This record gives sequence, C-alpha cells and structure tokens, in this order.
Amino acid sequence: MADLQLQPAKQPLAIFDHMVPQQTTTLVLKEMGDHFDVKTLNKGQLMNVKAKLSLHGRKKCYDAGGRHLFDIVRQGGVRLRPTFLLQGEDKKQYMEVKRAWSWFGFKAKATFTSARTNTPVTLLMKGRFRNKTKIVDEASGALVGRIDKKLFKMREMALGQQTYHLTVAPGVDMALLVAMGICLDEMQNEGQNKAMF
Repeated sequence: MADLQLQPAKQPLAIFDHMVPQQTTTLVLKEMGDHFDVKTLNKGQLMNVKAKLSLHGRKKCYDAGGRHLFDIVRQGGVRLRPTFLLQGEDKKQYMEVKRAWSWFGFKAKATFTSARTNTPVTLLMKGRFRNKTKIVDEASGALVGRIDKKLFKMREMALGQQTYHLTVAPGVDMALLVAMGICLDEMQNEGQNKAMF
C-alpha cells in the first residue's frame, strides 16, 4: 500500500492548508472504540479524533498540535442514507458527507468549498466496505485518495478496533479525507448493527 503513488490534484482541494501534503502520503487510522488515532506510516502523529457523548455521536478532531479542526456530527435520526457534517466550534459547516444509493458496493458524496480557490468541490467515495474504497474528484475524475481496510486479529475486530490505510494525493487536504474515512466507518457500523436486529 505504501507503493501507491497518486498524481497531484490539478487544483488545491483543501480547507486546512497545513494538512495538505506535497507528495503522496499514506496514513494509518486506528480505531479504538469510538476514538481514532491517525499517524503517518513512519508513526508520526497527524490527528486525534475523540468521541463526545451526545445525541448526534459527535467526534472532535484535532491536529497533532492539539488545535481543534472540526467536529464530525451525524445528522437526523435513523436513515438508510445517513448524512454527516463537519462543523467548526462556531457551528460553521465545512463539509457534508452523504451516503448515496448504489446497486453494488458503497457510494458516498462529500461536498465542500476549497479555501484556496473558493470553488465548490465534490469528492465521491466508491468501493466495498470490506477492502478498498476509492476517493475521486468528481470534476476531474482523478483519484485523490484510497482507503484500504487492514485486516488484523479477530480480537481487534471483536473489540471494534479496525485499522485503515488512507493514501492521499499531493494537494489534497488529509484532514478532510480522514473525516471521510471515519464517516465510512460509521456507515459500515450502522449497516452491521441493522443487520443484527
């Protein structure tokens, strides 16, 4: 997975400039209950995501320096196609992630306005929960990220401790793609919980 090299984005796809890599970067997202630890492959800390007990399953996202970036908030009640919002502390909406209808596999759409260009951006997540999910810029069709589910021990799966590798293209906001990966995990968990009842 570390060998995957992605082409730089044609235009900056970012909100947080300090979270934009200059080269293809692979991150490790390790789930620990409702929290996520996000590191680079060489174990450098990038982000920390902490769950906050609330009706909307709010997750607070911080960069390595402890700066609050945004909250991930699930909107609405029980739905077949959930919606997640990325909000600042002032409730400003940065991005919306919605599950889309698909015959096969999984599909979701994330929309935001790029801070550098002030243009709307739509990223599509397509794939399967169990292995690879591609993240594609809808405007250019370019692959800007890929999420690979890393299979570890059964004990980790039983305890809800999944691990993902997220590869991010140069010029693309790593924090936003991490948030998309967490939304993907939440949607997967909801699907499993519904299947149990």
